[in-house]
Formats: sequence, structure tokens, C-alpha cells
Amino acid sequence: MIPAPRRLLVAVNPLASFGRNRAVGPAVVERLAGAGHDVVMLREANFELLRREAESAFAQGCDGVVVVGGDGMVSLGANLVAGTGVPLGIVAAGTGNDLARGLGLPYEDPAAATDALLAALEREPRAIDAALARHGEHATWFACILSAGFDAVVNERANRMTRPRGPSRYTLALVRELMTFRPRSYVITIDGVRREQKAMLVSVANNPSLGGGMRIVPHADLADGLLDVFIVHPISRARLLAVFPKVFAGTHVDHPAVEFATAKRVRLESDRAVAYADGERLGELPVEVEVVPGALRIWA
Repeated sequence: MIPAPRRLLVAVNPLASFGRNRAVGPAVVERLAGAGHDVVMLREANFELLRREAESAFAQGCDGVVVVGGDGMVSLGANLVAGTGVPLGIVAAGTGNDLARGLGLPYEDPAAATDALLAALEREPRAIDAALARHGEHATWFACILSAGFDAVVNERANRMTRPRGPSRYTLALVRELMTFRPRSYVITIDGVRREQKAMLVSVANNPSLGGGMRIVPHADLADGLLDVFIVHPISRARLLAVFPKVFAGTHVDHPAVEFATAKRVRLESDRAVAYADGERLGELPVEVEVVPGALRIWA
């Protein structure tokens, strides 16, 4: 049996799932402490303060990091531990919880997710890939998906919305953006091969889903050492609207406007597009993405 870590940082999003799961963080800390772990809970009034506090605490050393919340919290954790060998635990308590879905963890029941974490702490962590996105002078790790087309525009609108609360907010933002969206011009370089094209949607995936279970790359493998590029070629708004319901089930893969490609490195350029990675805004293109095999160790 693997010895339990002595010191765990538990980063809690107090606004997870719009505050509905406010009690989950303290409950996770209580369970971990009751199991004999030395637990430090990190919880601040906003995400930026939490990120700074987590970075400071991590620099002082720990045996593992646990995040309580959705994929935004996973992003925070990944950017602390990627490439360090320090394991990451996830108690899914957010809106989308897409990495938890991809890992086969409970994503609609925080108590079950806590049980799964406690069980996983007794085993060797699982190694999965992560992607490093370089944008301007910054570099950001992500575990799920980078979006740089229609999906990023939808994400931008959804982040500005306060209602409805839950994954349906993303769907409503999608319908609203669809009314005015037009194809955009891109330069996409995949493993050194450059191409210019118009597209409705361009994503770079490590995980199958985003947006609370939209399986845009259903065949994506978290540990294959590759990224999956997902492109939707220009189509009418009506046809795009017809395609999107199929995305939730992953049955869009044979649509003639849909293209997939595997890559180790991808560069995206466009004059009129922004990039989001795991729901967090990176900023305007260009962005260069590289897979780093086994960069994350996950208790899952």
C-alpha cells in the first residue's frame, strides 16, 4: 500500500456551481483530516486571490494538491503541479467538470467524488498528458481543451452570463452567438505543416469534452502523447445548429464539415479570434500548443 501523503493543499472555489456547493470544501477537508492527512485549506474571496495564495503555499512544499470545484479549479491545480511530479486530486463540484468526466471520476456527486479521492490516495497516481499553451509572453498549462473559434466566443458570452445556473448556460450562450457568427480566417500549423483556411470552430483537445459534457473529440485519449485538432469548416448557421446537438453524444464525427487531426504541436493564428483553455481566457491569437506526455499525475 502506498503511504498517504503527509501534507495536502486543498484549494476550494467558494463559488463552485454558483455557490450551490459552498459546503463541499470544508467537508472534503474534514474527511481528509479524519483520514490522518495534514491538510491546509486555501479559500479566498475570488479566483485571482486564490491563485496567488495557492502559488505561495505550493512554493513552501507539499505532498499533493486537491482542488474542489470545476474545470477552472482544475486549471489552477494543473498550473501548479504540471511537470513537478506532485500529484493532483479532484473533487468535482463545478458546472462542467469535464476533466472529471474524462478521468471516469464522479462529477455530479461531491460526496462520491470525495470517496473516490480517499480511495485513490492509497494507490499510485495515474499519469496523464497535459498541454502547454504559449501566448504572448505567457505560458499556460491545460488538461482538457483549448478553444479558438465559435466555441471560444460562446465561452466568452457564457462567462458574462449569470443565468441560467448550470451547463444550460453554455447552451443558451451558443444559441445567442449563433445568430451573428461568421466563419473566420485562420493559419493553422500542425507539426510544422502550415495551412490557411476559414473555419467556424477550431479546438485543440487533450480530453474528449468541454462545456459540461459536449464530446467534441469523443476519441481523445488523455495518455496517448498526442493532441487532437478539431475543425468545423464553414457551414450555414442552420447546419451548425443542426450539428451541435450531435456533439453531446459524440455522433458528429462523420459530418462532412468536421475534420480531425492528431498533433504534438499546433500553432493557431487569426486576426479575429481569442483562445480559451479549460474555460479560462488566454487572450487573442496567436497561440502555440505543445503536448507534454505524462506531465500530470492524478489521483484517479
